[in-house]
Amino acid sequence: MDAIVVDDLRKHYGDVRALDGVSFGVREGEVFGLLGPNGAGKSTTVRVLVTLTKPDSGIASVAGHDVLREPAAVRRAIGYVPQDSGVDRFATGRENLLLQGRVQGMGGDALRRRADELLELVGIADAADRVVRTYSGGMRRRLDIALGLVHRPRVLFLDEPTTGLDPEARVAMWEEVSRLAEAESLTILLTTHYLEEADNLADRLAIVSQGKIVVEGTPTELKARLQGDAVHVELDNGAVDDAQRVLVSVGARPEQVLGSRTIVSRVDHGGRAVPGIISALEHAGIGVASVSVSRPSLDDVYLHFTGRDFTSEDRGE
Repeated sequence: MDAIVVDDLRKHYGDVRALDGVSFGVREGEVFGLLGPNGAGKSTTVRVLVTLTKPDSGIASVAGHDVLREPAAVRRAIGYVPQDSGVDRFATGRENLLLQGRVQGMGGDALRRRADELLELVGIADAADRVVRTYSGGMRRRLDIALGLVHRPRVLFLDEPTTGLDPEARVAMWEEVSRLAEAESLTILLTTHYLEEADNLADRLAIVSQGKIVVEGTPTELKARLQGDAVHVELDNGAVDDAQRVLVSVGARPEQVLGSRTIVSRVDHGGRAVPGIISALEHAGIGVASVSVSRPSLDDVYLHFTGRDFTSEDRGE
């Protein structure tokens, strides 16, 4: 049975179409990623699934419970780690966990043992009795995740779990999430706008853009759907149409134009194709500022299926 089922979710905020027919399923025990730029609809999807927002239409269930008809049952079955930390900075790590457990109806020795277990599990046992305001960003984020696990949920939602962390702390958090998924036998749905994070963590992922699921699959499957290497050719001038005709003549397959001067093409054996591409363009009198070659990436997948550059869209450009 799928742990999460989403069917044709739609949500508007005034004139903004936050969700436009979102549908996907998450299998029990897998780490599933929603990857997309800021404003794509990822967090709105999560808020619907954790019963904080009602959709305008569509159906969703978590752990077998309908999010509209059985919200209390959904909340008992899930852990939720939002983007903004929910910890009390003036309490200790242990005190935060004990309070969260009491909110969930736990208490006594069972709660104390669970708190100790989680402090060890997320690697902050040595700091358990320090006030949280003395924690690093990575330590606070680990405590956030521990808070979401106190009541042993079946499904854990991580909304942008590494936003604001430095690169070293982000990699450490990736390792932590992978370990937790196995140690706690969890189904995890995470949202992210970091391409590398989705590639590293997700068993499967769905790419979200402008409130829609664009494509879904494992990272390997999605990259395999792009045939050949990506060649980015930046021109000295804006002779894009002429350059595209030249690229086609030497066997390249133009895909997108970025800005007014960069053409993205796909070719077989990119390294061997580049000298011929440069020679053909220069022979046609088209100046080349730079050429780069890369193996298929999730950035390329996004560009291929949306026609837009992920990084530029994430920055709102």
